[in-house]
Amino acid sequence: MPTGKEDPKDIVQRDRVFYGRRRGRRLRAGMEGLLEERLPDLAVILPDVNEPGATLDPASLFPYTIKDVWLEIGFGGGEHLAAQAAARPDVGFIGSEPFMNGVASLIRHCEDRGLSNVRIYPDDVRDLLPLLPDASLARITVLFADPWPKKRHHSRRIIQHESIAEFHRLIAPGGELRLATDDVAYLRWMLARATTHRGFRWKARGPSDWRVRPADWPETRYEAKARDQGRRPAFLRFERLETFD
Repeated sequence: MPTGKEDPKDIVQRDRVFYGRRRGRRLRAGMEGLLEERLPDLAVILPDVNEPGATLDPASLFPYTIKDVWLEIGFGGGEHLAAQAAARPDVGFIGSEPFMNGVASLIRHCEDRGLSNVRIYPDDVRDLLPLLPDASLARITVLFADPWPKKRHHSRRIIQHESIAEFHRLIAPGGELRLATDDVAYLRWMLARATTHRGFRWKARGPSDWRVRPADWPETRYEAKARDQGRRPAFLRFERLETFD
């Protein structure tokens, strides 16, 4: 939880290269004020990584007892995360997003909906993941992440064999990994990595299972934009298995 010693907007990883934007067009005064006022209350502050055995219990971030914790990586404008949080008040939601304009947008959604079950890590999720205990999440969602289409940039993609293995460590048995993209090449890339991890089972049984967005999966602005531009999004769901060989 915030300690008052660190501005959540200034969290940075000292030894990691970050690729992407942290700021876009200048926020309107009202949005900037909302960011300044509310982010300190909602921000996830990491424990001191120099402390032996430093971990962060995600359930402890919320003001009341929750059933599960779901993590959304790169929540964009926050509309998907806010809709999920409104539909599931018994679940605690952590959203990770380094783009401060998107953080401000999610805070506005939380204020408009009166949500108390949302917490925000306003930086690179790779700093957060190692500090979470095994099987501490019931779901991880990564929607319409940057596909980094140039081959020399493929190492920047969030979905890698290593990240899939880390997701498997964090998701409790029976939990779910959800991925979405409108980029065909990135779709193949994600499937090649998620389906080769024997601890995950792809839940699709036919084309409609990945071509049609599930009813409990709210639309994002990026999905709408993709459809408007003639691209067909794909929606992937993977179950975290109890055991695997």
